[in-house]
Amino acid sequence: MAVQVAPTDLTVLITGESGTGKEVFPKIIHQSSVRKHGPYIAVNCGAIPEGTIDSELFGHEKGSFTGAHEARKGYFEVVDGGTIFLDEVAELPLSTQVRLLRVLETGEFFKVGSSKVIKTDVRLVAATNVNIPEAIEKGKFRQDLFYRLNTVPIMIPPLRERKDDIHMLFKKFASDFAEKYRMPVLQLSEEAARMLENYRWPGNIRQLKNLTEQISIIEKSRIISAQTLKYYLPVESSTSLPMLYSREKEEEKISERDILYKVLFDMKRDLFELKKTVEELTGSKSAETSIQHGKSHLIKHFRDEIESLDDDFSSIEIEHAHDEETIYPSEVITENLSLQKKEIDLIIKALERHNGKRKNAAAELGISERTLYRKIKEYDINL
Repeated sequence: MAVQVAPTDLTVLITGESGTGKEVFPKIIHQSSVRKHGPYIAVNCGAIPEGTIDSELFGHEKGSFTGAHEARKGYFEVVDGGTIFLDEVAELPLSTQVRLLRVLETGEFFKVGSSKVIKTDVRLVAATNVNIPEAIEKGKFRQDLFYRLNTVPIMIPPLRERKDDIHMLFKKFASDFAEKYRMPVLQLSEEAARMLENYRWPGNIRQLKNLTEQISIIEKSRIISAQTLKYYLPVESSTSLPMLYSREKEEEKISERDILYKVLFDMKRDLFELKKTVEELTGSKSAETSIQHGKSHLIKHFRDEIESLDDDFSSIEIEHAHDEETIYPSEVITENLSLQKKEIDLIIKALERHNGKRKNAAAELGISERTLYRKIKEYDINL
């Protein structure tokens, strides 16, 4: 596609991941075009500060800004009749994008600090690894400029989608470095070649080239085995395999279920204390004497409400116990020792997770730092 579009003056936008070799294609286009005898210049838009990018591209007049001690020609004026390659074009400021759009549409531009129109005849090739439609939605790139640049789009696929090219590229780079460093050419064993092709290459061709150069310089043997190659291939942080569920990591964290159980246990314990208080009131003679005329009805009503709440909590406990595939007997849950142990476990988990920081642990447990401190002393928790 690059060779086919080269004889024309159509604007080309090259996209692809970082390291796929996007900077090679503008040279192919220029060398295959009628402009091949004209100037060619590559500009990395992301490497030029925003305050000077307009001056670099379009030039400036003397005194147009602080430090402009003399007039200067910009790239579009210098490359008249040739090809200019704008790498990382998505990094251009919006104001510069407006200037660039004018050049593409009319072939005219103004120097910074000048009102004189300058005409230029330049073939533009741009490249980016940014998703420009997404940048347009965020207001970081002009839609009209995108359509003007994207007259002929060329998408460079990542190296992992060109597995048949990997070994060929390795041999090409190995030959180049053998000539550069005056040494025999590297060769791969069959197993090493397969390993090379099955690697994902997150850095694409740039990574493959760097790896080939490392091996060329460091290894004395010119036959590279899979065992040797393994030392040069970084451990992949991602995988194409489906993600496996990690039960261990989930157990290290305090889950929402743990917090829910804690709330239930605290409320349950409060209910037991209320029950005990009511039973003491209804069981004492003095209380019976004082509530004979009307208060007994109030206490009975209060007791019925507690029992109703107790039934509700029991049903919730059983429901969540089913989630754990185990139904815990209500007698075990209601024991003070089991409640205390669960609370201690939760406190220890929270403290370990936050490296002993009580404030953070208290926030996760849903209690005040003062309450947490009291419970640590009460249960004699030492970390």
